Amino acid sequence: MYFFNEEFILNCNLKTRSTDNPVCAYFYAQTGGLCYDINFIIINMKRHFHRRNLPHLYYDEGEYFITYRLANSIPLQKLNEIKSEVQNIDFDQFKRLFRKYDAILDSGEFGINYLKEKRIAEICKGTIHYPDGKEYKLICYCVMPNHIHIVFKLLENNKGISKIMQAVKGISAKEVNKILNRKGVFWQDESYDRLVRDEIELYFIIKYVLLNSVEAGLVNNWKDWEHTYCHPDYIVI
Repeated sequence: MYFFNEEFILNCNLKTRSTDNPVCAYFYAQTGGLCYDINFIIINMKRHFHRRNLPHLYYDEGEYFITYRLANSIPLQKLNEIKSEVQNIDFDQFKRLFRKYDAILDSGEFGINYLKEKRIAEICKGTIHYPDGKEYKLICYCVMPNHIHIVFKLLENNKGISKIMQAVKGISAKEVNKILNRKGVFWQDESYDRLVRDEIELYFIIKYVLLNSVEAGLVNNWKDWEHTYCHPDYIVI
């Protein structure tokens, strides 16, 4: 996994058009081989860099698929095993890896599944709906017992995904901790995020989110899971 910041990228050779360039290699993997021109990456798209354990590049436009989870919902050993497989993989392998990651969460085997409580899930849903129409157009989400999948389209003049998600997670964590009379970290800092490439990918992502509760064995029909939402224009099943 490559770690880089804006200064590092801007110092790269702009004429380089090869996956030998670490920045190109990262975007080549992230976009399934569609984007590997460093000049295009830097100059032709609005950008915002964010770094924690993984490098993130957020654009100020487009549709995003984001998964955030409760702290301690995946043991560090299992998480490191998954991260070790991220090196030099193509898009199809990346999708399979995400399913492996999500399967661990769906098992509900680790940590406390606070989101199973309706009052807690409702708080989280409220913080997801609040930015709808202000920062993004909400497409769909699924609140699972220990994690949340959300898909949205950024609106013009939004404040950026980092700040949007900080607010969504921060406000919900504060409210939940108050109700549960607890202190400490509620959400895991690191989130999974992906810029949706096209309508085909969007279709499969929406379908994946809507069926998550079914795949996890919680219900037989996705409509029976009260913590799943989909905008009427995006219902694909």
